[in-house]
Amino acid sequence: MAAPEDVLSFWLDEVGPDGWYKQDDALDEEIRARFLHVWEGAREGNYSLWLTYPSGSLAYIILTDQFPRNMFREDGRAFSTDRAAIAVAKAAIDKGWDVKIDEPARQFFYLPLMHSENLCDQERCVRMMIDRMPESGASNLLHARAHREVIRRFGRFPYRNAALSRATTQQEASYVADGGYGQTVQALQKAG
Repeated sequence: MAAPEDVLSFWLDEVGPDGWYKQDDALDEEIRARFLHVWEGAREGNYSLWLTYPSGSLAYIILTDQFPRNMFREDGRAFSTDRAAIAVAKAAIDKGWDVKIDEPARQFFYLPLMHSENLCDQERCVRMMIDRMPESGASNLLHARAHREVIRRFGRFPYRNAALSRATTQQEASYVADGGYGQTVQALQKAG
């Protein structure tokens, strides 16, 4: 049986901020080797005791929001536990547990909201980055605003369409062809 500390020590200490957002096949394979069975357990409803305290909730969110994005790139399973991650993140934020975790690890309470295809979640993520990430939130805030902009424009993330077997509209195809998310980030940076 896995423990929250296994997830946290791996993600926060071993991988650390420098590796959190890099696409790295070796890291993806290591996460699959070490945590695929743990993620499958969470998907089946295990680990409810993790949700009774701040660091346990953080570990659960990392397990259900971050790890599948590494383990299943270009595959719909990358998003299959998003609802669980969002629910736990919202509950933890409502209890004030997010602020009991130091930055930069605190951001993982907000990333399920950033990954949501719901505009209300996107708005909340931007507010959380402004209000609760004062020390390390500038880059996170930029990306929160970029994600929100994509959802405002399309109501979903077009670059997930293939993995989720969704039809892509002409407008979405043009957006992706013109630089997609990266272009949105650059436009927001220029706008200040």
